[in-house]
Amino acid sequence: MVASRLLGLVRESVALGFFGIGAHTDVLQAAFRLPNILQNLLGEGTMSAAFIPVYSRLLQEGRERDAGRFAGSILGLLIVLVSTVVLVGIVLARPVVSLLLFGWTADAEKIEAGTIVIDRLELTVQAVKIMFPMAGILVISAWALGVLNSHRRFFLPYFAPVLWNVAIISGLFVGAYVFSTDSLVDVRSLASLNTILFAAFVGALVGGVLQLAVQVPSVIRVLRGFRLSWSTRVDGVRAALKAFGPAVAGRGVAQLSAYLDLILASLLAVGAVAALRPALILYLLPTSLFGLSVAAAELPTLSRVGAGRMPEFFRRMRTMIRQSMFLAIPTALGYLAFGYVIVGGIFRSGQFGVEDNVLVYVVLAAYSLGLLATIIGRLLQNGYWALGDTATPAKLAALRLVVSACAAVPLMLYLDRWSVLEVMGQSTGQLHFGAVGLALGASVAAWMEVFLLQRRLRSAAGMLELPWRRMVRLGVLAITAAVPAAAVWLVLPPWPPLVLASLVVSLYAALYLALATVLRLDELQAWAGRLWR
Repeated sequence: MVASRLLGLVRESVALGFFGIGAHTDVLQAAFRLPNILQNLLGEGTMSAAFIPVYSRLLQEGRERDAGRFAGSILGLLIVLVSTVVLVGIVLARPVVSLLLFGWTADAEKIEAGTIVIDRLELTVQAVKIMFPMAGILVISAWALGVLNSHRRFFLPYFAPVLWNVAIISGLFVGAYVFSTDSLVDVRSLASLNTILFAAFVGALVGGVLQLAVQVPSVIRVLRGFRLSWSTRVDGVRAALKAFGPAVAGRGVAQLSAYLDLILASLLAVGAVAALRPALILYLLPTSLFGLSVAAAELPTLSRVGAGRMPEFFRRMRTMIRQSMFLAIPTALGYLAFGYVIVGGIFRSGQFGVEDNVLVYVVLAAYSLGLLATIIGRLLQNGYWALGDTATPAKLAALRLVVSACAAVPLMLYLDRWSVLEVMGQSTGQLHFGAVGLALGASVAAWMEVFLLQRRLRSAAGMLELPWRRMVRLGVLAITAAVPAAAVWLVLPPWPPLVLASLVVSLYAALYLALATVLRLDELQAWAGRLWR
């Protein structure tokens, strides 16, 4: 998972080097996100809620052949559902894109008026016809991940996305240096940028195939009694489908939230959609490493423990939360304090300049205010899923969507009045701060969701309390490490962004870990053991 997420940063850096924050990156991010309704609704999150608990219990009971038949039926049903959605998505690409990005429907008129040169809506329509099949393949890949995770095999399914990222990066360079319509020196013309853009989409499709293919041999080795079918009478299928509905509803609310951000961002100045993605990648990196990785590793065990041994169940929940907090808190503080230099170190190249750097940093800082809440919320959802309750997280996810929208709309409209260059004391520029309002709304809603998830889980069992004192202690520890790192940053000469970021972040991380070692924190020992294994 670490390799996959880090390579995702490389992928984003390469793309931003070609396009910067602007119209082409708007299209790139929109085209990736629109078909993700498949991956987000039916992918890893839904598999964790509906498939893994049932499959893991069958394995725990020693019914390996029954588990294989159950996996075959789920796969058959998934293939039918995914194929239908992919076909509908391709056929209805234009009305879907026009509905979700109606802020871009005026691009054609603006081109005729000479105010812009790129029809973002038309490019996105063509792109999603490639991306829907890719998303369908990634859903089947998530089924393979669920099988392997249940057998306690984590490396391959979380390493497989590396191939997807490599394929996209390769597509960008192939588009630039092989299929570009202009000279190799000038890849900044409109025709060249369009070619590079669609080469990335084709690379994503190829990468999806590779991500699934690399897992198939291992899945075949662990399955027993597997037979592809569409029957709902196979043992376990109806129980999974019962959990599947609320899980999809919960994921659907999350997807609606992502689409709502996309819709709202399309109403803002050019570059708003583009600015969200690099900030989200940095924001989701610790969420995946410190939240999803812990959750994925513990969900099969939590499912086996179940409601029958609640003391052990909640002990494991508290341990998961504390371990995640140990790294999530310094990461959030690091983004707030050193986000500008981090963004610059990763993305500053080619067309990504100072103006882009400032905007992405401020968006990242706004997201970081809710980083810890997002990670804790994911772990609490895991607890509900392991107990067979997928309805409560779905309801709270719906409430989160409402709260996020209510907070984001006034903030984004106000902040979009200010351009980045204007705030920096220069003339008015193309990029504006409206996207920051969307990130702030998401952070407010994330904390609301955590409080409600924790309160309802506590009232149901009377045993789970969030470690607030530990949270404060880790926050003080992170601040103590950040102060000398910030002082060093201020006195360093203007070195290249990557060198500067590496030095400052390395010093901050080293000081934090050194303080944790001196204090002999249990969480440090747990992570050391996890990484060693």
